[in-house]
Order: sequence, then C-alpha cells, then structure tokens
Amino acid sequence: MSASEAITDRVKVRAPGKVNLALRVGGVRPDGYHSLATVFQALSLFDDLGARPAPAGHYGIAVAGDQAHLVPADGSNLAVRAARLLAARHGGEQQFGVELVIRKTIPVTGGMAGGSANAAAALVACAALWGIDINPDELRELGAELGADVPFCLLGSTALGHGRGDDLVPVLSRGGYHWVLALPDVELSTPAVFRRFDELNPDADPTPPPVPPALLEGLASGDVRRVADNLVNDLEPAALSLHPHLGELLDAGREAGALAGIVSGSGPTCAFLAPHEDAAVRLSGTLSGLGLCRTVRRASGPVPGARQVA
Repeated sequence: MSASEAITDRVKVRAPGKVNLALRVGGVRPDGYHSLATVFQALSLFDDLGARPAPAGHYGIAVAGDQAHLVPADGSNLAVRAARLLAARHGGEQQFGVELVIRKTIPVTGGMAGGSANAAAALVACAALWGIDINPDELRELGAELGADVPFCLLGSTALGHGRGDDLVPVLSRGGYHWVLALPDVELSTPAVFRRFDELNPDADPTPPPVPPALLEGLASGDVRRVADNLVNDLEPAALSLHPHLGELLDAGREAGALAGIVSGSGPTCAFLAPHEDAAVRLSGTLSGLGLCRTVRRASGPVPGARQVA
C-alpha cells in the first residue's frame, strides 16, 4: 500500500521514557558491544509523534518541545530511520512517504531512551498510517535493528533485558512507583559513558553480573522499599567520573527524602524513587529549589509502551 492509499490521514502515537531499575554491564565484547542484564520500567514521561501522508519517497520531520534544538531534524533522526526501515521491509522506501512531527518531553541524551521512544513511535505510527499489518513481535525485531532500547519502548511496562538489552521478558510488577527525575544542565553521550566504564573496568568479565533477585521479588510483591534497596547501575561510577556534580545531586535527593537515587541508564538524568505520591511532590519541590539541576519532573510507572492515541 502506498502513501497515497494510506488508510488514515493522520496518526498520533505516544511513547514513554524509561528508567533502568538494574543495569548490570559486562566487559566489552570482541564485536565492540557490552552484554547487559537489566530491568526496565516505562515511565509516564512521554514524547508524542504525529504522522501524516507525504508523497512517495519523502520522509520529513520536525521537532518541537523541550530541548528540540538538540534533536536532528533530518534523515539521521532515529524516527526517520525507523520509518524508512519499515517501508523498506514492506515494499520499498519509494512506495511510501511520511511527514513526522515529534513533540519532546523525554530528556535528550538523558539516559531515558528518548530517541528510542521516538523510533518506537514512528514504527507504530507508520504501520497504522500505511495500513501495514505487522504484529508486535515483528515490530520489536525491526526496533532491535535501530537500537537496543527500541524494543522495550514498544513493549513498555516492566521487563528484564539481556544481550544488548533487546532480548526481553516481561516482569511481574505490582503496584505503582513514584519517581522524581532531576535533569542536570549537562549532556552525556552513551558511547562516552561506556568508554569510561571500560577504562574503569579493564578486566571486566564479558558476562554481566545478574540483576538482584531481591529486586524482582520486590517488584512481584509491590514492595517499594525493597525495590529501592536493590536499585543498581554499573554505569553510574563512569557517569559520575565524567560529571562529578551528579554525585552532589544524588546526595541531595537522598537527603531530601528519596528512598533511593540512581543515575538513569548512561545519565545524566538522576532518578529518585519516592515511597508515595505525596512524598514525590515534596521531593520535587525541594530539588527544584536547590539550583542543582535544569529542571525537575515527576513521573510514575510502569506504563504501556508506544501506543496509538489518535
């Protein structure tokens, strides 16, 4: 089906950011990647992506919202690459076309999978726009070709990841979790953080340590304090060595009442788990007044993955 035969004239998809409740990292492999053992949780911090038909062979994009100036608005954007990949697998790039508009809320280069969320949203949106019948497993397979976090942004909720993080198994998670996200006014690139990890861990075993069993038990029982006690991120020392200021921010959040604080993924976003919503409101107010970060947001999890909303 070509763009001119699209079954709808506009599609809107909402995709969540994520936090890694556990991120265990193995040493660098011969192929240059790192094996991971991780537990993802999708959070209620969303990017919205709109898609509308365009002439066949045309793949346009515009970006608005928070930090939009940091996001490429050309063919290098992961959402455009996702649209082209989907088209290539279902008749060819010249058979389809799309205009994408992304409204950013998820931090850019913040360790919360903002780019991956946009790619996931583009896959869902373009499949609907172009009338392509594709099942969720096939979408996640395409997503894995674009980036290790894309499959989880499609799946959402809570999941255990292995390999590069794209081999996913849903995790039982009871109850809701209230997060306060402190967004520093610095950037950290994922490759730079992994390079620093390698420098700090030159003899690391390629097989990552396991995620804490007590974390999975806490999720299954809805015990927020047990979850907090078992948050772990092997990339955090590398992120802190590149930006020591993050350590001050983590300490401030813990002192202000967070059950735990952790660098999200490769950073620099610092994620604080609160015991309940009222505590999260108080914590966000305290952190906002300290002047240690660009902005503070509240989010809850788990939430579904990329979903069509219009």
